[in-house]
Amino acid sequence: MTGSGTAGAAGTGARRGVLALIAHDARKDDLVAFATRRRADLAHFDLLATGTTGGRLADATGLAVERVRSGPVGGDVQIGARLLDGGVVAVLFLRDPMTAHPHEPDIQALLKLCDIHDVPLATNLPTAELVLDGLLRAVTPAGTDPAGADPAGADPASAEPAGADG
Repeated sequence: MTGSGTAGAAGTGARRGVLALIAHDARKDDLVAFATRRRADLAHFDLLATGTTGGRLADATGLAVERVRSGPVGGDVQIGARLLDGGVVAVLFLRDPMTAHPHEPDIQALLKLCDIHDVPLATNLPTAELVLDGLLRAVTPAGTDPAGADPAGADPASAEPAGADG
């Protein structure tokens, strides 16, 4: 189930690394909603996801998503291997802790690799928001907004010309 390689739309500038996206069945809708809302931010990364999740994300956002196998048949292990190869800057893994998973050893191995190799890991939506915001800030020049907006929040279109009387 290997997918299309690099992610994002043309013209989004330099990529900031690979962002791995995984969601258990009960959390897939949450991850799709997150990705749809944060599409412009995700476009700065090469996206890597497990099978079904990757397909749903690509369909919902229009972003290219490299897909590996489904988690229960080795996808979590494949993402762990990519993490070891370098380039994975974070893992957003919306887990369902209330359901038993036959591939729990694979899940635990991926979480352990994130800890060993200091790769940020988010397992819920509030943490996913913080991780994505942090990644964007880490590579954005000081004094600018990662999304390109004025850091002061001013709308440049409504600004008065210099020297105008108030």
